[in-house]
Amino acid sequence: MQGAADPTRAAHPDPTRAGHPDPTRAAHPGPAPAAPAAPPPSPFSSGRASVTPRPQQQFTAEHEPTGTGWPGAAPPAQRHPMGWHLAQLRRGGEWSFAGLLFAFVCWGIWALSTDGDDLTTPIVIFLVSVVVAGGVFALSRLVGRLVLERQFGRERRTARGSHMVAGLFLAGVGVAHLRQTGWVMTAVNWVVDLAR
Repeated sequence: MQGAADPTRAAHPDPTRAGHPDPTRAAHPGPAPAAPAAPPPSPFSSGRASVTPRPQQQFTAEHEPTGTGWPGAAPPAQRHPMGWHLAQLRRGGEWSFAGLLFAFVCWGIWALSTDGDDLTTPIVIFLVSVVVAGGVFALSRLVGRLVLERQFGRERRTARGSHMVAGLFLAGVGVAHLRQTGWVMTAVNWVVDLAR
């Protein structure tokens, strides 16, 4: 076996003999053979196939009213979003705003005509008046809900009535402030005496 050539030496040259030609290789005196031509493209491509995902199946059915239930029963009440309720509360707000503006002007006249330099008490009185007006508004909304919606079956689309009640309350607060101002009452009495 010593005389036989090692078959691995012809395939793998010795890396330690750099620069020396491999004696087991046959030398080609002519030009290198041309590379074979590329085969024509195949209609099939190798690699991964593209798979379209299936849509998720929903196993739930939409609710369809069937009309079953108690005979003569009313359909369930329609639920409205919070934005609808807030928009309903804003309608008619000009009445509350007008009453608030009148009460503020009358309160300012009364607060400036007081002899004291401290405005803490008048400010607290005005803030309490505004909070009470908010309570009057909420109470009138509650009464309207109980009377108009539940008793008479009417749907309220605005809060105009509640805003009117709150505006009238604030106008009454403004008149009360003016009645506590001395020079305003003197002027009112003088005008009333002229009219007689």
